[in-house]
Amino acid sequence: NEALFTSLRLAALATVISTVIGTLMAIALVRHRFRGRRLTNLLIVIPMATPEVVIGASLLSMFIYYTFGLGFGTLLIAHVMFSISFVVVVVRSRLIGFDRHLEEAAADLGATPLATFRTVTLPLLAPGILAAGLLAFSLSIDDFVISNFNSGTTVTFPLYVYGVSLRGVPVQVNV
Repeated sequence: NEALFTSLRLAALATVISTVIGTLMAIALVRHRFRGRRLTNLLIVIPMATPEVVIGASLLSMFIYYTFGLGFGTLLIAHVMFSISFVVVVVRSRLIGFDRHLEEAAADLGATPLATFRTVTLPLLAPGILAAGLLAFSLSIDDFVISNFNSGTTVTFPLYVYGVSLRGVPVQVNV
């Protein structure tokens, strides 16, 4: 069904984008001191505590104010904005327990910062990044409320299931 493929494509793109941005944000929040760091940490947690209705309605208001045409693009932005917070929290928790001495040892042995990141940091963060990506994917593929507000004419699988449930559930939904 087209709605299922739209949901899978949306979830895959939202997962990749939110995982990359969220991982970089988590690294910045854990490793660097900067003005506004505490406020940024607060702003990361707020979307997780905010009801989806509020997020969906506020994103819809923003899209209307800036005259965005509702569709796949606005759905993608909404799903990325919703998922980033979860990615940051998961990757940040992995980074907090990270042993920086391993990176220092690599630097002492002559590794460049990029080589250290690629061969030491990234493999040790990989389980956290994978878990964050899987969480972002599952949140995106399952989301109904935010999608309902920001989809326009684009139909995702949760919207399809809701629409057909009003008329009677076809057997394809059970599959």
